[in-house]
Amino acid sequence: MRVLAAMSGGVDSAVAAARAVDAGHDVTGVHLALSRSPDAQRTGARGCCTVEDARDARRAADVLGIPFYVWDLADRFETDVIEDFTAAYAAGQTPNPCVRCNERIKFSAVLDRALALGFDAVVTGHHARLSADGVLRRSVDPGKDQSYVLGTLRPEQLRRAMFPLGDSTKAQVRTEAAERGLGVADKPDSHDICFVPSGDTGAWLRDRLGPRPGPIVDAVTGETLGEHDGAFAFTVGQRRGLRLGRPAPDGRPRYVLDISPVTSTVTVGPAEALDVWRLVANAAVWAPAEGVEVDCLAQVRAHGGAVPAVAQARDGELWVRLREPVRGTAAGQAVVLYDADRVLGGGHILRTIGDRAAA
Repeated sequence: MRVLAAMSGGVDSAVAAARAVDAGHDVTGVHLALSRSPDAQRTGARGCCTVEDARDARRAADVLGIPFYVWDLADRFETDVIEDFTAAYAAGQTPNPCVRCNERIKFSAVLDRALALGFDAVVTGHHARLSADGVLRRSVDPGKDQSYVLGTLRPEQLRRAMFPLGDSTKAQVRTEAAERGLGVADKPDSHDICFVPSGDTGAWLRDRLGPRPGPIVDAVTGETLGEHDGAFAFTVGQRRGLRLGRPAPDGRPRYVLDISPVTSTVTVGPAEALDVWRLVANAAVWAPAEGVEVDCLAQVRAHGGAVPAVAQARDGELWVRLREPVRGTAAGQAVVLYDADRVLGGGHILRTIGDRAAA
């Protein structure tokens, strides 16, 4: 097969490309230039889109002896990921930009271009597995499993994907990289949001959206406890950085319970008020017929645990009833559903229900 290996400059994508070469595929490496000003992106361990990363990817391709190119997708990334991320926060949601990047960049823009150029598939360094029948499954390394951020990919996208690392642990990948003479063998993993240079998401959003002051209100008493510069700087479940000035009457900590972008109101309250018993999401990927209930496991965070649930499609939406509550879940997050290690589907959360009886 003629395959395109997306090479971020990290150890995972380098070893994934190497394994594709070993498997006998005709491999071409490509680094995605996603920033309009890459020098302003994070450097070292904290990014995945820097000039340094592009150079690391090129050196890995040279070691493997494969052709290498850089594709400029900065405009597409700005529109489909950064602007989407900004708009979601402005609407009081909590988006996951890595899920959007996989949906709209790596397995949409990149895959479409690859197919147009005659490639058969796109190879990435994600820690996930694909069965022979194209079913997405968890990695054998639970600590590095990335099936969640791939869980909303459509079947036709997965049919053109290759994830060579799904049967290996991260430690095994690093050892293999060193044995192959890849200079990225000991390079730290990227983390956080690659397009937020400072790591301060609230400040970054304030620069893009401008200050939008509003009240911080206690859900129990209705009292205004303080003011803020922008509701977008808060996320549901947040405890630190509220700067309320005085404790709750019972002395217990308060958490962000709700964010209203229309009134720029942030509502805070006790931890138990964060419990969510039902999620309603768009049915991005879901095969069972309308109304058919499916027992499954539901995961709502990339590094969170999965809880027992029942899911069904209803009026074009995906309804998920949780058998135990998930705390601090918000609209905008992805919910991915599993049968053991097999991904059944998922979507982006539209709303949540915290009342157990109503759920």
